[in-house]
Amino acid sequence: VQLQASGGGLVQTGGSLRLSCAASGRTFSGYNMGWFRQALGKEREIVAGISGGGGSTYYADSVKGRFTTSRDNAKNTVYLQMNSLKPEDTAAYYCAARRNFAVSILPKFYDFWGQGTLVTVSS
Repeated sequence: VQLQASGGGLVQTGGSLRLSCAASGRTFSGYNMGWFRQALGKEREIVAGISGGGGSTYYADSVKGRFTTSRDNAKNTVYLQMNSLKPEDTAAYYCAARRNFAVSILPKFYDFWGQGTLVTVSS
């Protein structure tokens, strides 16, 4: 499956952005999806995840209550709504797909990756 992330940009502290990740292929609902981010000089970290059917989600503690992930399997798209953004949310954001099993917090367990979209939060 091929993934295309979009929606990044420059926003002020407290603002909102919605990232989208469009997937190719006919079996999108068979993939658990993860959102990761990587800030300059730091390791890639999980932000959120969602199961194939959308019934189960995971959020990193740092984004709980501010970020929401959802998916529309009819459109082969997963979303990350980011509210109350902080400067520490500045990073390149990536979507990833994992076939079978469940959402994992570890990047190494994902089979496919999007190209990343940059989010910059100014103070």
